[in-house]
Amino acid sequence: MTRTFVTKAILALGVSAIALPAFAQELSFWSWRQEDRAAYEQFIDTFEAANPGITVNFQTFEAANYNTILSTALAGGTGPDVMMVRAYGGLENVASAGYLEPLSTETIPALADFAAPALAAESVRSDGTLYAVPFASQTQLVIYNKAIFDANGIEEPQTWEELKALSQKLKDAGVIPFANGTATAWQNETVTFGLGSSLMGKDFYEGLMSGDADFTDERFTNAIGEVAALAADYFPDGFIGLDYPSAQQLFSSGMAAMFVGGSYELATFRSQNPSIELGMFAAPGATAEDDKLVGLYFDGGYAANAAGANKEASIKFLNYLASLEFGQAFANTLNNISTVPGVTFDNPLLAEVAELNQSSIPYLMLAHFRYGEPSGSVLIQGEMQKLFAGQTTPEAIGEALTTGLSAWYEPFKN
Repeated sequence: MTRTFVTKAILALGVSAIALPAFAQELSFWSWRQEDRAAYEQFIDTFEAANPGITVNFQTFEAANYNTILSTALAGGTGPDVMMVRAYGGLENVASAGYLEPLSTETIPALADFAAPALAAESVRSDGTLYAVPFASQTQLVIYNKAIFDANGIEEPQTWEELKALSQKLKDAGVIPFANGTATAWQNETVTFGLGSSLMGKDFYEGLMSGDADFTDERFTNAIGEVAALAADYFPDGFIGLDYPSAQQLFSSGMAAMFVGGSYELATFRSQNPSIELGMFAAPGATAEDDKLVGLYFDGGYAANAAGANKEASIKFLNYLASLEFGQAFANTLNNISTVPGVTFDNPLLAEVAELNQSSIPYLMLAHFRYGEPSGSVLIQGEMQKLFAGQTTPEAIGEALTTGLSAWYEPFKN
């Protein structure tokens, strides 16, 4: 009797062992995208269904504190298996400490087809090692309310003078031309390059990268002077005291015609006002022949913990995050520009952003000047706040940027 029971128990255990996967692994996955939790839970469900035995626990943190929380956890040996990481200088801060697993086309074959600028944003400059799968690009441009434009007989401007003229026409009609405020520090940077990239031009950008130009160049100082003059005339009264959420509401409510911001704003405006019909354009240059340039940057990537206990499962999850299946779901669900090659955009607004991206320069300070202290973003945000308040000049800003960045940016040390 006892022997029969034991035999049956062993057989039952054997069947159970066969039914279970060879191993079960539980991955922790961290992100700063709290607003995207529901979408990521759907993505994770898809991955788990295709990979029985791997469970992904998704945890989000406040964006403003995420970098500190992540770095502290990794340094203490309690970091996640897989994590969202920033791009450019934000990536290097984590990768250079040895916390991230190096990636290659051997471990993530799909990376072979990713665009070189996207991969560069998630690589360390010193040796080109890649540490993360890029997940999205963002574009700085001008978003407008189509109904307001149509009601006032306005078309997208082809020159800077046309942009000023249509702004005056809106103002005369009792419509606030631009909703933007600059009380929130980072909005100063957004406004500067969202409006000024075409005025600065590709030649200035290329000269800056080669070391043949710096921020005292007239192409830069003239551009920020024009941006400040436009803001003084056509931003809301008291805009230097208007914070970011209030500016968003001003636009989505239909009280203002235009908003200088990122492509990430499109979903926000639609959620705030589902009936709003949006258009967008690259702020023009001085003439119709000048390239109309948007400011383009890559938002971040997915990385694996170099000291993680579940590295095999982590790499499998990263392969999913690099797949066309995921990239398409990401674009369709989050209304964002996925970096995965081959993704198509069901949303016509995203398709329009993708088209505008074909004529772009990098979003300057984020892409190139956040690798040291003081960062270019901190400098431009503070300096433009003073310019908008009439407390400095474009020429003084050019000197301040060049001098400040010369502390670590080699081309400016000469």
